Amino acid sequence: MPTHAMLAAYWTAHEVAANGVIILNLLGALLLGLMVGYERSYHGRAAGMRTYGIVCMASAALTIIGGYPDLWFGGHAGALVVSDPTRIIQGVVTGIGFLGAGVIMREGFNISGLTTAASIWASSVIGILVGVGFYAAAIALAAFSALIMIYLHRVEAWLPSRHAVAIMMKFKPDYTPREEVLRRIALERGYEIAGGSLSIGASGGAQEWRFVALALSRKSGARLSDLAAELHNFEGIDSFQLAHARN
Repeated sequence: MPTHAMLAAYWTAHEVAANGVIILNLLGALLLGLMVGYERSYHGRAAGMRTYGIVCMASAALTIIGGYPDLWFGGHAGALVVSDPTRIIQGVVTGIGFLGAGVIMREGFNISGLTTAASIWASSVIGILVGVGFYAAAIALAAFSALIMIYLHRVEAWLPSRHAVAIMMKFKPDYTPREEVLRRIALERGYEIAGGSLSIGASGGAQEWRFVALALSRKSGARLSDLAAELHNFEGIDSFQLAHARN
């Protein structure tokens, strides 16, 4: 086949129409991804509108091309192309898992980025839904995801909950702490040590204790500033660190 005829095959009416449909799908996926990403961007998260828009649009692109195997390579692929959209979707979801893992950060007992990782994964699913033509479902998933991230914390505020504090205490070399005393002191201040959170280490003859203190109720538990003042005046403690345990 002459070269000009091979090139012309990429611009047949059928090819152009298919490209037009794909472009419209990419535009819709981009807009939905931007809508979900705006909330993350507004709250200063590392992954913002650009990340979500690209993830959603690329997921839609990978999915939708699986629906046009007869038009691949200008329609010259013939029997060489066997399209399986489920394998494409599996590859998209697996790849997004690596991207989501990159935004999850752990520092001591604090874990951040879980919501961002989950919403990035949801953004890829939105793109997949657009790619296979479930437009209403894609719009609904984008709207639900945005509403959850914007308003769900208000619902959580109405539900029974207890705040937690991540505590690190490094004791002086000549001081030997006792666990039962520590637990009693925590109870007196409205906290209990979360089960399985206590870890003990030693360096240079000084012990270092790390644990999560869980408030007994929503209204109980001394403030971090008050706890810090007490720990600062405690003779057996060389240094300490307090932080709200979050995820």
